Amino acid sequence: MAPRAATRAELARAHDPPYLDRLAATAGQPAMLDADTFTSADSYDIALLAAGAAVQAACHALDHREPAFALVRPPGHHAERARAMGFCLFNNVAVAAAAAVARGLERVAVVDIDVHHGNGTQSIFYEDPRVLYISTHQYPFYPGTGAADEAGAGDGAGFTFNVPLEAGATDADYDHVYRHAVVPVLDRFAPQLLLVSAGFDAHERDPLASMRMTTTGYASIVRQLTVVAARHGSSAFVTEGGYDLTALASCLEASFAAIEGTATLPEAGTENAAIPARGERALEAVRAAQAAFWRGI
Repeated sequence: MAPRAATRAELARAHDPPYLDRLAATAGQPAMLDADTFTSADSYDIALLAAGAAVQAACHALDHREPAFALVRPPGHHAERARAMGFCLFNNVAVAAAAAVARGLERVAVVDIDVHHGNGTQSIFYEDPRVLYISTHQYPFYPGTGAADEAGAGDGAGFTFNVPLEAGATDADYDHVYRHAVVPVLDRFAPQLLLVSAGFDAHERDPLASMRMTTTGYASIVRQLTVVAARHGSSAFVTEGGYDLTALASCLEASFAAIEGTATLPEAGTENAAIPARGERALEAVRAAQAAFWRGI
């Protein structure tokens, strides 16, 4: 499907109107929005299409009860309500989540598999119990947010679920936290729509981070998320980071196969398998931070 531009009303559910005006003023000219975030003459129009495509993916997943995948640039998860940062102009997945809530959904989950924490998505929904935000990310790392004890506030307390992983985490570490924390929490929340911020920069080839994920490891995560989403509703994926083109291409192809159920994936670890140290330390931090909200993980 060809993307269509996000509307002002769709964008304003996730971003402040004065910020939308500032971004609109960059149309047709280069601009520097922060130390990492620049625009070209065409960036504004392309960003509108990226946010619109994310909304289309969410609506397709809801209308047809089948997974959808929005292949977009620029990414979005660092963009806050009134601030561009980290290559991101509009927060594409947040715009899509807000659109789903506007349709009347009461339980929307966003799972962020990018190597960086999605500070923007977290902040936009930090006090909103209708949107559960889960992130697995390298920590400490850019943008400096995403500690386990950042768990939401007000009515949204417990609906931000950060899983900070140490540099060097492998497929086994990621699999450990998804099987023992992320998937169980999603099952309890029972999202009517699961949105995935699909960043592939935790791959061992990626130049911007220090994780050791492989293509197969990413496919396994995508498969787990697709399966849990199907138990309760539907899923839509929106691309985020990924800066080695070979790794990005292989992860996308493997993700499509995982969503379709045709990927060849390793079996889950046995009872006698060694517990991955980084994954277990991440789980310990999460359990301490989330004990009041998600007992038994």
